[in-house]
Amino acid sequence: MKRVLRLGLRYWPSLLLSVFFMAIVGICQAAMALLIKPLLDRVLNPSGAETNLAVLEVPIFNWQIHLENILPLQVQNIWALVAAGILLVFAIKGVCDYIGNYLINHVGLHAITDLRQRVFDHVLRQDTSFFEANSTGRLMSSVMNDIEKIQVAISHMLADWLRQSFSAIGLLAVLIRHDWKLALFSLTVLPFVMIPTARLGRRIRRTTRSAQDDAAQLNHILQEAISGQQVVRSFNAEPVESSRFHKAADLLRRSNLRYVAQQALPSPVIEFLGALTIVGLIGYARTQIQAGQMTAGEFTSFVIALLMLYEPVKRLTGIHNIFQQATGSAQRVFEYLDLEPRVANKPDATTLASFHDSIRFEGVRFRYPTSSPDQPDILKQLDLEVQAGEVIALVGPSGAGKTTFASLLPRLYDPIAGRILIDGHDLRDLTMHSLRAQISSVAQDTFLFDDTVANNIRYGRPGAPMADVESAASTALADEFIARMPEGYDTRIGERGVKLSGGQRQRLAIARAVLRDAPILILDEATSHLDAESEVLVQKALANLMAQRTVIVIAHRLSTIRRANRIIVLDQGEVVQSGTHEELLGQGGLYARLHELQFQESATLENS
Repeated sequence: MKRVLRLGLRYWPSLLLSVFFMAIVGICQAAMALLIKPLLDRVLNPSGAETNLAVLEVPIFNWQIHLENILPLQVQNIWALVAAGILLVFAIKGVCDYIGNYLINHVGLHAITDLRQRVFDHVLRQDTSFFEANSTGRLMSSVMNDIEKIQVAISHMLADWLRQSFSAIGLLAVLIRHDWKLALFSLTVLPFVMIPTARLGRRIRRTTRSAQDDAAQLNHILQEAISGQQVVRSFNAEPVESSRFHKAADLLRRSNLRYVAQQALPSPVIEFLGALTIVGLIGYARTQIQAGQMTAGEFTSFVIALLMLYEPVKRLTGIHNIFQQATGSAQRVFEYLDLEPRVANKPDATTLASFHDSIRFEGVRFRYPTSSPDQPDILKQLDLEVQAGEVIALVGPSGAGKTTFASLLPRLYDPIAGRILIDGHDLRDLTMHSLRAQISSVAQDTFLFDDTVANNIRYGRPGAPMADVESAASTALADEFIARMPEGYDTRIGERGVKLSGGQRQRLAIARAVLRDAPILILDEATSHLDAESEVLVQKALANLMAQRTVIVIAHRLSTIRRANRIIVLDQGEVVQSGTHEELLGQGGLYARLHELQFQESATLENS
């Protein structure tokens, strides 16, 4: 929690003001207890002869503060003075409590907004292996639910902590003023409260972490079920998903109930100990009043101050438990913040102004970070050069390393050995922003945002003029279906472009790549999920996109890559063949076998 609270120090003026106003609230709490004595001894006992009404004494300096000196009332009526004092104390307390509460929440909400933004930005900068190890639901739970727990602690609960702390200090001063020996006796119960509370707080922290993990799992199941709702319904798997959700929700319920049982324990304990203390005090006060050493007003003021003190103590133990809950949530949040991405810019990284020469893979070896030690490398001593303006195609069986090859170029991963050069620069010596600015991609699983058509196209070039957006859509052969949409380029296309067909989504992705106008283009199975008619349109759009660019094409359908300048055949992470379509067919080998298998498959489908 110290790291969270440090975020609030940026807003120290508001924080100091809130402490000041909450201190006044504590003073007002003490003043209310002090006013009990004159109310009983003077107002309800009018025979008292004393005219000056001292509400506060400081024996060390021989100071006395009189109520008639505080209130600008030209009256000698004791009831009027006490009544005005009560109203004034409540008015000041209410105003200061409102201002202090607003200021501390102002600080807390700003600090939490800063923290949430830091976590979000840090997660975005993580490498691909981070997202492979952490599910979407769990990350969303940390960014939202974990930080929400922290927000409650450092805004609402921090305000209450200041309020109750200053109230406790003020009321403790009242007790000591009345009778310091009696006050010391009354507070002997505090160790019996504070020690178990501290131990309980550690258990609450562990319980909270468990509950947050259960909430993350519930979010994960929910996200999967909603995202895969078509698959769920197609397989009549609603009962299966309902059962998964029920089990996860039940685990969360149990964790939350454990927290409630632990958090609620201190309050009845404090109340019972307080009752024991009051019983003892009444017996003591009875003898003191009979001996004339204490008035009924003094004792009543003392007891009320003591009872009022127990309320802040109860609240502070509850706040302590909530802080422990927030500490458990903060652990996961700061685990993410402390995790440095494996793929990051060097401190002295240079900027790649433009691409104009070549791309070279030199002795590149790669395996995924999540791979087990006994698994072979995905790429093994790969050597390959691609000249600027060249169109190369990567083919091979599944698992040969084609997509991995394409993932290394924009530094989604770094190789474990060897190096990748672009215009003679090692990718690790370049800033990732300038490197990725040279690359566009169109993948088989196109991701579109729940936004307008125009904003999806200009995603790679925010702020691009509408004329450029329309030109890109025309080049991608998307302008025709966009014109038929209800609001044209301002039509929202739904989550992941759900309102569009597969071919339309691919053409929007192509338009996005056209507008970005990067010199290097990666096409990863861009037509594999399309029907024949859509594939024809997308192939025409791709032909427009590929013009005057360096293109790396990954495709299973060999018919889509015949026009490549060079075809690279990969098998088990190694280049086994290289050449044009005709050259590779003449060589025989793996490419010829793949071509023959696809030809036979097509013939079988045509005859069936």
